[in-house]
Formats: sequence, structure tokens, C-alpha cells
Amino acid sequence: MSLNNTLPPAGLMRRLGALFYDTLIIIAIEMMAAGLVVAVLHAFMAMGIFNVAPYLDVSDFLSNHPIWSPVYTLYLAIVWIYFFVYFWTRAGQTLGMRAWKIQVRDLNNRPITVTQALIRLGTSGFGLANLTVPFDPQKRGFHDIWAKTQVVVLPKVK
Repeated sequence: MSLNNTLPPAGLMRRLGALFYDTLIIIAIEMMAAGLVVAVLHAFMAMGIFNVAPYLDVSDFLSNHPIWSPVYTLYLAIVWIYFFVYFWTRAGQTLGMRAWKIQVRDLNNRPITVTQALIRLGTSGFGLANLTVPFDPQKRGFHDIWAKTQVVVLPKVK
């Protein structure tokens, strides 16, 4: 019998708990990523390499510059996407999923691919796809159906 059949699917509350944990972690990582860019720009200003004029400060520059604002936003989006893709494809768990003892796998009980992770992330609706879990007989979210993945509850370690 495969491990796939012995592990129960994760319910909505576990998924939302893990999502909440991951949200806190993502906020911290995004703050560090943003802080790195701001610190580098301030260092460049101190060395005389960079000037924010006519903008008020670095924050105003990063928020309103016609070229660098979209680049900065893209950078922060890539950091956010990389977090999920990295953890889902390596261990099948983000840090929040590890705390809630759930794991994402493909339908053959293997780690998911980068493509599956991107499909899962792109169709997740920032976690709202989990709201379809109670309505699916196999307790899959909308994003799990599209990515051909499953989220299972891991057994307790004895």
C-alpha cells in the first residue's frame, strides 16, 4: 500500500494555520529584502554615487520612479514567489506547513516540480483557493486540483 493512501488529506483549518504562519514569515523576509535595497541606496548616496533628486528620499524614489518602482516591485514579488517555490520543491513544506505538520506532494507521492509550484502559487489567489477544501471530496484546494498536487497531514513523530 502506498504512503499516499495512508496519510489523511489536510483540512481547511490546518492549511489556514500554516498560511498564517507563512504570512508572518513572508512579511519579515520582505522587510529584510526591502531594507537591503534601501540600505544599499543610502550607502550609494553617502558615497556620492547616487542622488534621489527630484524625489524627497529613497522611499519616494522607489515608490514613484517610472522605471525603478516597477523593478523594485518585481524584485519583492520574486522574493515572495521564491520562498514558496524553494520550500515546496525541496521539502514539500514551508516553515508554516512544518509547524502544522502538513506537506504538499504530487499525486504520485513525490516532491512537486517547479512548474507545479508555480501553477499552485499562481492559482492560489493569495490563499483563498483553500476555501474550496471543504467542498472537495478529496479535500483539495482549487490550486491543488490545477497543479495536480495534494496536501497531507504527516504522522506524529514518536
